[in-house]
Amino acid sequence: MTLELANAALRLVRGQTLKLRDSAGHTICASEGAVWITEENGRQDVILQPGGCYRVVNPGLTVVQAFSDSSVVLN
Repeated sequence: MTLELANAALRLVRGQTLKLRDSAGHTICASEGAVWITEENGRQDVILQPGGCYRVVNPGLTVVQAFSDSSVVLN
């Protein structure tokens, strides 16, 4: 299945994960809640608060997990 989201908010409930494959160059922004982001072969994880954005650097798997009910936008 392929899911394409561009500038659309995606709701995640607390503890829910979103797996992104080969998303290097795309940006993840938190509009609500807090999310944790980890990248395959990444050097450190990232925690985004509302208003924070992160640009994915590495190819491969990127995992986004909601610390609380959250909303993220993928660009």
